[in-house]
Amino acid sequence: MPMNFFAPLMLVAAPAAVADADPAMPTATAILVETRRVADWQLANRTNWGAMPAARPSVRNPRDWQQATFWVALTALADRDPRYRKPLVELGRELGWKLGDKPYHADDQLIARAWIWAAKNGEGDKALAPARAYFDHVLANQPTTGLAFVSNAAGQGDPACTDRWCWCDALFMAPETLLKLAKATGDKRYADFAHAEFKSTTDYLYDPAERLYFRDSRFFDQRDAQGRKLFWSRGNGWVMAGLVGILKTLDKDDPKRGYYERLFRDMAARLVTLQKPDGYWPASLLDQGAGTPPETSGTAFYTYAFAWGIEAGLLDRATYEPGAVRGWQALVRAVQPDGMLGWVQQVGDRPDSVSAHETQFYGAGAFLLAGTAMADLAETRRLKMK
Repeated sequence: MPMNFFAPLMLVAAPAAVADADPAMPTATAILVETRRVADWQLANRTNWGAMPAARPSVRNPRDWQQATFWVALTALADRDPRYRKPLVELGRELGWKLGDKPYHADDQLIARAWIWAAKNGEGDKALAPARAYFDHVLANQPTTGLAFVSNAAGQGDPACTDRWCWCDALFMAPETLLKLAKATGDKRYADFAHAEFKSTTDYLYDPAERLYFRDSRFFDQRDAQGRKLFWSRGNGWVMAGLVGILKTLDKDDPKRGYYERLFRDMAARLVTLQKPDGYWPASLLDQGAGTPPETSGTAFYTYAFAWGIEAGLLDRATYEPGAVRGWQALVRAVQPDGMLGWVQQVGDRPDSVSAHETQFYGAGAFLLAGTAMADLAETRRLKMK
């Protein structure tokens, strides 16, 4: 694959919307071409920090969630194209299959999902051992802190509540990881812990009236200039993608499955009403103003969730497929000629500005999840029409 470490960074205007009342589903081949373009650009530029000038220094750590989102998503592409297996396995061996350094933080647990995949694809128990040791420590020393997102006394470092899942992003980072580890090892303690913590977080952060999650407790009473609640697009995108991962992992007859299916359908029913005519979801989900800029990370997660939900029979095709196709079309318009995905809101915890030249590993990862799910949906449609 190409290794252009200093690919030029192209600055472009907002991608023009394509008006289409009934968007046509592209072919699986065309979808995967775009998916590989983004994957190849990110692999080629994985240490070209000048290509991500707004990124935090922590992005240089492959075990950090920013990179881990891409590596975890790359497993989905590797399942469809063996060429992408090598960089995943090489990275795991290089890092000794380790997780992040924080003993409880969900962000540091995400990378284990790539190692669990590697264990199933030839690397065996050695790829699982660090994750088992990490989570055995968690289970033996379960945090009991509350979920209120309050800065510690010194005002430095992570709030104490982040030892648990007190921010909605964590519902992508940790639950699927634990459920997959439970399946890989046969140890249901990991699954029991994941289910209990997911429900605690949802009971605390989910707004049943809006069918959306607050990012964390600081946002319960915050409102924008028009008096609307603040629901962050990528934050809810993390949750929807996390629900997909949970549902993909649980057995069909798992007694816990119904809870997640209901939540997934409820959120999807709300989110389908919040997509803008140009195919993007706004960074602040309730802000439907015509001037809101494109934002690709949240849009990619919703496209992924809709495509997978239709394919899995959980979402009505007539209702959700047009949104999935519009979302995909919008994402493709944001891919620049060299394969870089633009319009990715940078690391944050709330709606913020975004521009064409801003990209990130997690944006590319979300794009890969959307692309692989859309390709599956397109191929199923083609086979049914034969």
